[in-house]
Amino acid sequence: MFLINGCQQNTLAAADRATQFGDGCFTTARIATGRIALLEAHVQRLRAACERLHIPFESWDILTTEMQQLAAAKGEGVLKVVLSRGGGGRGYSPTACLTPTRMLSVSDYPAHFSRWRSEGITLTLSPVRLGRNPHLAGIKHLNRLEQVLIRMHLEQTNADEALVLDSDGWLTECCAANIFWRQRQTVFTPQLENAGVAGIMRQHCLNHLSASPWRVREVQCQEIALAGADEVIICNALMPLVPVRRWNEHVWSSRELYHFLAPLCEP
Repeated sequence: MFLINGCQQNTLAAADRATQFGDGCFTTARIATGRIALLEAHVQRLRAACERLHIPFESWDILTTEMQQLAAAKGEGVLKVVLSRGGGGRGYSPTACLTPTRMLSVSDYPAHFSRWRSEGITLTLSPVRLGRNPHLAGIKHLNRLEQVLIRMHLEQTNADEALVLDSDGWLTECCAANIFWRQRQTVFTPQLENAGVAGIMRQHCLNHLSASPWRVREVQCQEIALAGADEVIICNALMPLVPVRRWNEHVWSSRELYHFLAPLCEP
């Protein structure tokens, strides 16, 4: 089901800048028992992205109401919200774009996440790297071609998720998740100032870790840093937290960090 500017429909104007230039942002939220998990964080993510992209969206109360109504009707599943600059004029200039477009959709909750949480997952290293761009780093904008190519390569392997580096070779994230690893009592996660998505669940985990006995470090490092880890986990707003079982010859069985964070991440 799609809701575009308050109307139930599944077609978007060809002139909309979402289709013309990927000019917009989005968030994807978990629906549990008719409610949106971390609703305020998802709205704030969209606000921050619109501010960074200079999209003049102002209908936040209407959007929030629509999000809650769709979630209540779905019960269990996934809610995706896309905000684009809308249509107007031609070429790259956004001057004539005065009315942003809001698009909401709901879908079923991925069944495999439950198995991933109980069994753990395997990783592979993606040959596709993320471009470094501090102007866009962190936000979930609509230009996702890098992730499309990463996913295409991943589907040619037997792994569940992909480790992704940036164009300078620094470990950044996974295809559709952020990553943490533990070395004794210290928890590490990549810096995201130049590439990657600063996920809502990543920040949720960082907030809880900062108030815990765990030491937390956001680092710039290569993927080989995982070789010294005692435990590796990945997260996003839907999973929400999944342990990593294997990457190449490296095998992890510890779930100390996972068992600390998992109850704090469930809706």
